[in-house]
Amino acid sequence: MWKSLRIFILLIILGTVVQQTFLDKADLDWKDNFYVAVYPINVDAGNPEAATEVNAYINTLTRNDFEPVAAYFAEEAARYDLGMRRPVEVLLGDEVHEIPAAPPKNNSLLDTIVWSLKFRLFAWQNSPKVSVKPDIKLYLLYHHPKINPVLSHSTALNKGRIGRVNLFGEAKYAKQNLVILAHELLHTLTATDKYDLNSTHPIFPDGFAEPDKQPLYPQDFAELMGGRVPINASHAEIPKSLAQTIIGHKTAQEIGWLKSVQTK
Repeated sequence: MWKSLRIFILLIILGTVVQQTFLDKADLDWKDNFYVAVYPINVDAGNPEAATEVNAYINTLTRNDFEPVAAYFAEEAARYDLGMRRPVEVLLGDEVHEIPAAPPKNNSLLDTIVWSLKFRLFAWQNSPKVSVKPDIKLYLLYHHPKINPVLSHSTALNKGRIGRVNLFGEAKYAKQNLVILAHELLHTLTATDKYDLNSTHPIFPDGFAEPDKQPLYPQDFAELMGGRVPINASHAEIPKSLAQTIIGHKTAQEIGWLKSVQTK
């Protein structure tokens, strides 16, 4: 009886995943733009002093603070002749007071599946309404930079199109925050990382913004999914803003943009 019930539940989950995969691929035809809802979360709520400062920062946020992300995708899409004036729109939602669980640290497939299902449930339960029903939901986990000087790895899922994005809750990090946000947004659209997970150095050639540049180093830009600007064969720097990044050929193919590519 229990074995039959477990099989039935697994079949339902499998059917849902297959259906979602089909819908995701259909969306990547880019017939319509994507509405992205971003929900701020104060991660340091347990620390009164840090919480006050992060709350003060969150309370200053407006939709205009995220407009550079929409403008960036419009500019990059134009380089690939996508034919859409605004492929992405970013909507600021109300603050969420629950924190989505971090992904498991081990490589267990079962643990990862369970976590992803729990994250999707979290997103369903914590989605304050915005002006347009969103296609993508990103939960922005704001940390006090003195309490958390190094951000943990952010995570986004293309199944369900949700993301858990670690950011600094201070105005001077706003531009770098948008680079992280845009990177995770692309993950929800099936883009893959293009850097070495151990060294964080971009992988040649797909993780380089200008793989044909002579001499190759230093690069002037970061490929957005490569994450950093390669300075030499062993050193790469975090881009200061989206203006220092581009969406490379391989990433453009992964997200369904046109195949004809113009170099920057």
